[in-house]
Amino acid sequence: MRGLKYRGWTALADYMGGLMVPAAQALDRPDGTVLVPVPLARSRLRERGFNQAELLAHALSDRVGWPVRCLLRRREGGGALAGLGREERARTASAAFELAPSVGIRGFPVARVVLVDDVVTTGATAAACAEALTGIGGGAVDVISFARTDPLGGES
Repeated sequence: MRGLKYRGWTALADYMGGLMVPAAQALDRPDGTVLVPVPLARSRLRERGFNQAELLAHALSDRVGWPVRCLLRRREGGGALAGLGREERARTASAAFELAPSVGIRGFPVARVVLVDDVVTTGATAAACAEALTGIGGGAVDVISFARTDPLGGES
């Protein structure tokens, strides 16, 4: 993950997306399922040049056939979550995401939203994104990530 995220080895995303397929296939897949990548702040996107969650979502989409829809955006000024403790992460993430100002987003025909992220740490980002996505309907939001950190605080 560090090679993709911090070294710009974007070719890894296709391989990593392939490894995420079993998790996607384990979900109940109604028509209208869409993959929604966790957005980056504009400043981070400019710095990095890509959104790793979006690259993973497209790699997964190529294999499972669900379209990728960038339905969220990150509000400015929220700051990075890396290195924050559980409570700080939850507080920062809770106000960090909103529906993108896309044309026709309300009433978008969505049966299931599958949020795609690179790494789940505390789940605060996923929860905040799911809360923002309640505006489009579709019921529950599933989450697929490439990795999960140790919930007790160690690295994995």
